[in-house]
Amino acid sequence: MKNDKDQPLVDFTMADAARAFHNGSMTSTQLVLACLERIASGKDLNAFVTVDAEGALKAAAAADQARQMGKSMGPLSGIPIVVKDNIHSAGLRCTAGSPAFEKFVPVTDAPALRKLREAGAIVLGKTNMHELAYGATGYNGAFNTSSGRGVRNAYDQSKIAGGSSSGSAAALGARMALGALGTDTGGSMRIPPALNGVASLRPTWGRYSGLGVIPIARTRDTVGPMALNMHDVALLDGVITDDYAMPTVKLSELRLGLPTEFWENLDQDTREVAESVITRLTQLGVTFIDLGRTGLMELNNSVGFQAVVGESRSSMEQYLKDNGHTMTIEKLAKNIDSPDVKWIYENWVLPGKFPNAQGELVDVAPMYEQAQKAGGGRDALRARYTELFEQHQLDALMFPTTACVAPVADDSIYEEENFRRLIQNTEPMASAGLPGLNLPVGRGSRSGLPVGMEFDGPRSSDRRLLAIGILLESVLGRIARP
Repeated sequence: MKNDKDQPLVDFTMADAARAFHNGSMTSTQLVLACLERIASGKDLNAFVTVDAEGALKAAAAADQARQMGKSMGPLSGIPIVVKDNIHSAGLRCTAGSPAFEKFVPVTDAPALRKLREAGAIVLGKTNMHELAYGATGYNGAFNTSSGRGVRNAYDQSKIAGGSSSGSAAALGARMALGALGTDTGGSMRIPPALNGVASLRPTWGRYSGLGVIPIARTRDTVGPMALNMHDVALLDGVITDDYAMPTVKLSELRLGLPTEFWENLDQDTREVAESVITRLTQLGVTFIDLGRTGLMELNNSVGFQAVVGESRSSMEQYLKDNGHTMTIEKLAKNIDSPDVKWIYENWVLPGKFPNAQGELVDVAPMYEQAQKAGGGRDALRARYTELFEQHQLDALMFPTTACVAPVADDSIYEEENFRRLIQNTEPMASAGLPGLNLPVGRGSRSGLPVGMEFDGPRSSDRRLLAIGILLESVLGRIARP
């Protein structure tokens, strides 16, 4: 199906769709049908837990009728989106990718999703994910729609989609929707978008409401938007926050910091694409500052995953209580399908333990308290970020989002080295609560797989970061779809 300009509907951005709706060359129903057709033909990706074709088509018909009647339309009217399955969507089950929540159906939308629906967005369905959002691979055996295990990469089905917002990114990469919601605790709004060629924002922590989300860690979790280009990410962010400001940025005035340790352990495809970005942007007048070793990763080592584990039990128990669930966290753990997540729950979350620097399993509470207290580890990490931004007058730090392109989807994904290469660059800013973008910048010459660049900015610089992303995307170009 194509519009009057012979442009495949699957290539449409939100702006393209809005223009087509306005000039009458396409209806919302036609666009939703095109997306549903791609979802049906793409079941091998295991991207969806629930597809709400009936609800989506009903909403599309209502949008088309309202438009024909000349009614005022919202900025997302008739636009099809997908939603990660740990975010409440009224009337659709919310599983968090786990059999433990298989029968849970929320009666209200999470606040972030409610804002999108009020603006006219149409929910196509709920997307699969790393179980309970506790991982970076999406290699989840639950709710698979094909014989293969886990959510698969939009560009190569033998590879992983990344996690934990796996299905949202894979669905967008495969052009099954125009926008998506995901969540991020340590990289989940950036790793899957990087591996699937999708633009995204992890907002400053606290910018979006955390209500209506099955949690991992209350002071790290955040909802975030992803889309096929940065303009659309900015639109989604604006709708959710009512902040549409778009600061003016110029290439000649842009200052980007390069932290050495975030450029280590890169595979060849990632390094070549990332270095070509520096070359191209330097030619266009962008200033790069070599920051050397910044100490950010070292500071994060004492406040990262152990702080997440330190909050996991209490965050989940509070969520279960607040949302009327009768199961205990122990019963939840028994119903976990993924071996990696089950191991984390049984060995760390339930007993409240975590390995110390010597590898000994000890109580996590003292580590957590040290990380969280005033003047403690997280404050020190935030202070170091602030120092770098101010000392060097930086707009953002820039580095490859992941150290590698998407790995193979098999049991080797459980190896620690694979996990570390996926998450090594994404966790520090999450610990500090800062905003960051993933911008697709190319495909590897060997693998053909997408490579993403991350841009992390100071706290509350979300709209300026989005303006930077839009500008850089305009000169670097968008990567080709699969």
